[in-house]
Amino acid sequence: MVGLVLVGHSASLVEGLAAMVRQAGPGVPVETAGGLSGGRLGTSGPDVADALRRALTAAGDAGVVVFLDLGSAALALDIALDELEADARARVRVTEAPFVEGAVIAGVASAGGGDAGVVVAAAEGAMRMPKLPRE
Repeated sequence: MVGLVLVGHSASLVEGLAAMVRQAGPGVPVETAGGLSGGRLGTSGPDVADALRRALTAAGDAGVVVFLDLGSAALALDIALDELEADARARVRVTEAPFVEGAVIAGVASAGGGDAGVVVAAAEGAMRMPKLPRE
């Protein structure tokens, strides 16, 4: 199964979202990297690298998809990717999908057996999902 890595500025945010994803997509490997020591907001390249390694180990050849809460989380992701070997980096996909909706839908797609391309496409489809009923 494709694994998911949730990278955010708040440990509470990423852990809450991980719980949602795990419920929507049972068995999907979900790892988080969020917040800094002392409960401060921020992201850490080494923490992201650790989350990527755990997710890659759990997902194997299926690979992982990374979700970012804010654009600045990409800086920590870049640092983390530099720490990985080339073969591991090749199994990492990054999406600009909405953090919450995209991750939940990706969890469902992964649990349903979708490969990394299908999981990314499903997550990015959330960009077009309305939150409010249309009249």
